[in-house]
Amino acid sequence: MARRRRYNPSDSRRYYDWLDRADEDMCCARLLIQDPDCYNGCAFHCQQTIEKALKAYLLLKSDQLMDGHNLTWLCKQAMRYDKRFSDWLDESFSLNKCYIETRYPADIPSEFSKEKITAFLKMAEDMYHFINDEIDKYLAAAVEGA
Repeated sequence: MARRRRYNPSDSRRYYDWLDRADEDMCCARLLIQDPDCYNGCAFHCQQTIEKALKAYLLLKSDQLMDGHNLTWLCKQAMRYDKRFSDWLDESFSLNKCYIETRYPADIPSEFSKEKITAFLKMAEDMYHFINDEIDKYLAAAVEGA
């Protein structure tokens, strides 16, 4: 079993609920990038988009809700079903920096430039589209096979 810790029993076990929330996070990131005072929020929502999209994909493929926030770990779990997720390991590693560092104050705060935050958003958008495409292909194949 790939689960690392127990998941919250109130978390949805429907992949499409996770995709809906990922889509909401993507929308938030696109809005927040417009204000330099909101770059930390934008980065956080980029990370959250991919976390929820990966969890949706894994839930659909395995019928198990994965726990944790580490995108690289989640991406490696997705590689068990499709090796092409290995193409996203660098992005998942970069976006991992957008979880804790953007949410809590630190002695040495992270400061994201417009270029860096734009790169995070592009990573999240590209990876999100890939995951959505893979889910769509999987569902289309399931319908054809039914």
